[in-house]
Amino acid sequence: MAMTIANVGERIERARMAAGLSQRALADVTGISQSTLSRIISGDRPAKMPEIVLIAEATGHTVAELTGTGTVADRAVCAARATNDSDMESMREALLHFLELSDYLDDQAIPAVV
Repeated sequence: MAMTIANVGERIERARMAAGLSQRALADVTGISQSTLSRIISGDRPAKMPEIVLIAEATGHTVAELTGTGTVADRAVCAARATNDSDMESMREALLHFLELSDYLDDQAIPAVV
């Protein structure tokens, strides 16, 4: 399923309820105003990545769960040629390690330095 404003809001609402938090309590924990949180949940306003990160931390969910994007391993498609006695599985694990780090930095809104 593609990530839309509405389904992110629905996922956030389910996460809020599963965490046993009221909208007010979630707003207090995240520092996001209750009115903004309500608009995000209803699909009237898109959630910004830093807000999704705060909501994920407050509800015990991952950003991937709230956005419906899946894990990096689920999304990564790679092709490589093993050389120098390297095996494909160890190469894949090394690649996933760097992709997970990149994804985490994106989730935390930390820009890449070139």
